[in-house]
Amino acid sequence: MISRWQKSYSFFLLFSQKCQSVLYFAESLDSDQSDKKDKKKEEAPPPPTKGVYIFPNGDRYDGEYQHGSDGSLERNGYGVHTTTDGSVYEGEWKGDKMNGRGKLTHPSGALYEGEFVNNQFHGQGKYTWKNNSFYEGQFNENKMEGTGQFTDTEGQMWTGTFRYKAAPGLRFELKMN
Repeated sequence: MISRWQKSYSFFLLFSQKCQSVLYFAESLDSDQSDKKDKKKEEAPPPPTKGVYIFPNGDRYDGEYQHGSDGSLERNGYGVHTTTDGSVYEGEWKGDKMNGRGKLTHPSGALYEGEFVNNQFHGQGKYTWKNNSFYEGQFNENKMEGTGQFTDTEGQMWTGTFRYKAAPGLRFELKMN
């Protein structure tokens, strides 16, 4: 088992009872090598570990994680999750969900860069379709919601308030060359 308080490197296989998954490499990120543990450290959660985790369906996670109280693996910190269909999320994780800044690339070539909350586009972000048109602005639960700007494949821009599939009152920005 990886020491909670010493930096250690180990190669091992770990079969999680909950996920029945395989962990190939792990590295403790805490470099405190002191044998003296004060009461605060004893009560603190274990330091994050970095490793490569292969899910039963073939998905791959390479990044920071922690073990839950039940021994399950929970993605926390920075990591890259690649699905078997080719989707890739690179960014921050908290509570085993995409939370914080990140980038999600779809197999089609579409791309979202921005803020995530509980696995959803939420906050400021930019979504680029495979044809290179893009929306940049506010998202709310995976929807274009709020102030933003849409730029089409010809570089023409519309700005205003977006409400999911509707965008009443958009202003076209005319560029004079």
